[in-house]
Amino acid sequence: MNIRHPEKINRPDNPLKKKPSWIRVKLENSQSYLETKKILNKKKLNTVCVEASCPNISECWSKKHATFMILGDTCTRACSFCNVKTGIPIDVDDEEPERIAVAVQELDLSHVVITSVDRDDLDDGGASYFAKVILQIKKTSKKTTIEVLTPDFLKKGEAFKKIIDAGPDIFNHNLETVPRLYLKVRPGSRYFQSLDLLAKVKNYQKNIFTKSGLMVGLGEKRDELMQVMDDLRVAEVDFLTVGQYLQPTIKHYPVADYITPDEFKEIETLAYSKGFLLVSSSPMTRSSYHANEDFNKLKQKRLQKLI
Repeated sequence: MNIRHPEKINRPDNPLKKKPSWIRVKLENSQSYLETKKILNKKKLNTVCVEASCPNISECWSKKHATFMILGDTCTRACSFCNVKTGIPIDVDDEEPERIAVAVQELDLSHVVITSVDRDDLDDGGASYFAKVILQIKKTSKKTTIEVLTPDFLKKGEAFKKIIDAGPDIFNHNLETVPRLYLKVRPGSRYFQSLDLLAKVKNYQKNIFTKSGLMVGLGEKRDELMQVMDDLRVAEVDFLTVGQYLQPTIKHYPVADYITPDEFKEIETLAYSKGFLLVSSSPMTRSSYHANEDFNKLKQKRLQKLI
């Protein structure tokens, strides 16, 4: 019986496809990796690196980079691509913002990414809690820039404004895939809700960087991908990430295709032609992969655009 993912018990098995030669996970066990792990464990903090089985965890933790996942480790939705467990979430931990702020200090992060599980059970979807974390980090690490990767706040009105009012530097919300695949890949989400959220954020705060991410290899078509890019540009999204979907277990959505590095380069070229300020497109690209470096690139790109 699948205790970790009870919602996946009745899903048919989808055999894992052999990964191609260009899918390479870097395995490191450096002192920095161990120090990062120790700090996170001591503070009893969740990370998307662990909960979502990110393939880049070894590389990132060896650089003392981690993406904090707030509001528990249990999601109220059951996306078929995601390895985060689904079920009834725990109560909100009021001490977590302070523990995260201390961890940010101890890791000496110049840029931090905060994400969360979906919390449809909360009145504002957890937006006020994002704000608390942001403000706590600002108190103790004034020079640290902050990126949020949020849920879609479906049926939560304008809850997202609580987050923007707290002053993050980047607002990220991932579309993940093309509209046609939503019912299979993101059954609890709505494509146009996600798109509308990104547009509303930019309309509410013109100077904030907005960002979104897509997985490829789920069976999407080229014209569908291009349409999503157009939709994101209409919403004035600045930064697009595109990475290869990797199936976590046999109970998850199957990989339809492994996209080659050359094809990722073509996607990058297409995205830039659409007007994105920055594009990260490669097999191992993930939403918060190289987030610090990319934020610096974003600032430079905006500066060059203004000159």
